[in-house]
Amino acid sequence: MTQPRSHLVSIEETPYYHCIGRCVRRAFLCGVDGNTQNSYEHRRVWMSERLSLLGDVFAVDICAYAIMSNHYQLVVKIASDRARSWSNREVVERWTQLFKGVPVAHRFLNGEILDASEARILSEHIEKWQGRLGSLSWFMRCLNEHIARLANAEDGCTGHFWESRFKSQALLDEAALITAMAYVDLNPIRAAIASSIEQSDFTSVQHRWRDAAPKPHTLEIHQRPQLLPFAEVQRQINDYLPFTLKDYFDLIDTTGRAVVSGKRGFIDAETPKLIQSLPINPDCWIDTVTNLQHRYERAIGTPDRLRRLAKRWGQQWLRGMGSAKKLYQSSA
Repeated sequence: MTQPRSHLVSIEETPYYHCIGRCVRRAFLCGVDGNTQNSYEHRRVWMSERLSLLGDVFAVDICAYAIMSNHYQLVVKIASDRARSWSNREVVERWTQLFKGVPVAHRFLNGEILDASEARILSEHIEKWQGRLGSLSWFMRCLNEHIARLANAEDGCTGHFWESRFKSQALLDEAALITAMAYVDLNPIRAAIASSIEQSDFTSVQHRWRDAAPKPHTLEIHQRPQLLPFAEVQRQINDYLPFTLKDYFDLIDTTGRAVVSGKRGFIDAETPKLIQSLPINPDCWIDTVTNLQHRYERAIGTPDRLRRLAKRWGQQWLRGMGSAKKLYQSSA
């Protein structure tokens, strides 16, 4: 049964979410259509540049992303407190980067004096816009609608370009967060499109690798989204992911080699440090990061967190409880 988005996104439980948008009518977001041989590679740039703009405007941080041929995946962090801290001017400036706004808003930005009635109208709009700028639903709406309009205009057609709703999974703890991020970043490798981090185009892991690489690389000709950075050693604050970049690269490299080679459960190298620091069973890690969408549905986390969220949503259980019991049990 379809659930209201307000039931699926609960900031009280977690600010982190795994989101997926998928095309319909055999449409191609990017890549080459095998039936028509038409190339849509340029649409990857559309997605990248739109994510870059939305990441600057919204109080939604991008942790990971992968832009594939007929879908995209994101891991985001909703920073609603940041949106509430913005001044009236900041809210109006951000909103009018995406929407026309109302005349009184532009008069306000131009420094004109507003009478009491106009000030009241502007205040009502600012309150509404401020809430939307901290909303995952509005972030995804501004992404999907923009890309759909461009793609439909290029294809010379009308109607739905995306499935009716984007899919979201709540990431209830650090283990769920890092699992979803690895799942997203390894998409091209799992699909045999790339064989290494360096070749995984339009992914956050390649983005991070290029930023950290000691040798300069060809300059990007398009904007890339700003990514939420990893924490430095022993530094964990709200604006940082609670892992180090080195440990994340070690994790992706080891897991990626295991997935590509088909040696599930047979990791040749040492278990990555990041896995050792989390309360999860390394023997179940490869299966989970390879089959994340099949193992879980609306949320990922420990059995206790899933039970608590199910109760909040008025349900008896959530899909993924059995997988969570295996992943979070200690390895003997």
